[in-house]
Amino acid sequence: MRKIQLHWQILIALGLSVLFGYFFTEQVAYITWLGDLFLRALQMIIAPLIFSSIVAGVIGLGSAQNLGRMSGKTFGYYAGTSLVASVIGLVVVNIFKPGVGADLGLAEEGVVLDAGVASFAETLMNIIPTNIFRALAETDMLSIIFFAILFGFFATQISERYRQPLEKGFNAVFEVMMRITMFVIRFAPLGIFGIVSGIVAEHAHDLLNIFSRMGMYMITVIVALMIHSMIFLPLLVRFIGKSNPRKHFKAMTVPLLTAFTTSSSSATLPLAMKAVEENSGVSKKTTSFVMPIGATVNMCGTALYECVSVLFIAQVYGIELSFLQQLIVVLTALLASIGAAGVPMAGLVVITIILSVLGMPLEGIGLILAVERILDMFRTSVNIWSDSCGAVIIAKTEGEELKV
Repeated sequence: MRKIQLHWQILIALGLSVLFGYFFTEQVAYITWLGDLFLRALQMIIAPLIFSSIVAGVIGLGSAQNLGRMSGKTFGYYAGTSLVASVIGLVVVNIFKPGVGADLGLAEEGVVLDAGVASFAETLMNIIPTNIFRALAETDMLSIIFFAILFGFFATQISERYRQPLEKGFNAVFEVMMRITMFVIRFAPLGIFGIVSGIVAEHAHDLLNIFSRMGMYMITVIVALMIHSMIFLPLLVRFIGKSNPRKHFKAMTVPLLTAFTTSSSSATLPLAMKAVEENSGVSKKTTSFVMPIGATVNMCGTALYECVSVLFIAQVYGIELSFLQQLIVVLTALLASIGAAGVPMAGLVVITIILSVLGMPLEGIGLILAVERILDMFRTSVNIWSDSCGAVIIAKTEGEELKV
């Protein structure tokens, strides 16, 4: 009997979890641990995988010139796509106007998230770790990436006698981590069944009411995300990356489904790296440098969502935002999303920052809490898709031959 492919197993698990969560809400508590276990296994991999992959990738680049070129392309792509995503969100929400005349009973008085997060300047300062082992233990992504790039760069400056064992050692650690990743992936359908069942059960009692009241807002966010992910990014892959976006999308099926269900860019990173390298044909050198950085700084789906959400809240409260204020929303969303954690609900904290900057009521967060987790699934998928498209485009500009 032919074995069912993993992406079909995940889709079947997704369908069954929706049915189970909706009709057996009380029994869901017995299987949610499957999702927690799956996420813990993925999170266990992240720090050693990112550190070993970036160090190996930077050593593999060989020179400061190559590192500078690769860094410039990587950060240029991520900044550009996030900016475009924010503008798309701004245009779509101004066309749809989902909050104008909305009669919402979902606002929760006194719901205020902690806005006391680091400013952009503090974020830059915190990139430099005071203790790299603490950064690894706490999975402080920006600090890990900074130290790994620094370590890899200076490893290329030492004599060949010492550099080669270092390169082989980090490549070996990376290969081991990828083997562990492949082992964890086998349990993805079970983990997704546990995660999605819990989400559906949590909202099962009020699902239709939520959709009827927040439907226009959700449609606005999803339409904007679709324009960015299904039109803009594929055009970049086709005309700049000279690759087939449809083939690449097929190659990314498993990590995209995992991103959708887990709502975590960081947890999906090991699967995404495996798919980009093995299915799309991007070299390990490019994958190990571009993808981990993307999982941290490239939150284009999140930046788009934040722009739409802030303008939606403003529309509900009847607050008119000028062009300059909307520009501030775009820039703040872009900068704040860089330091946003690649975990569920991180976008809400960033929205709080933007509301504070504009002097808008922080209680407005209560308007979108009911559908936050659902929309988080969509925007995380877009984040991962954008990361993978960036890897393909950068690999192609570096002269690599790809499978897509």
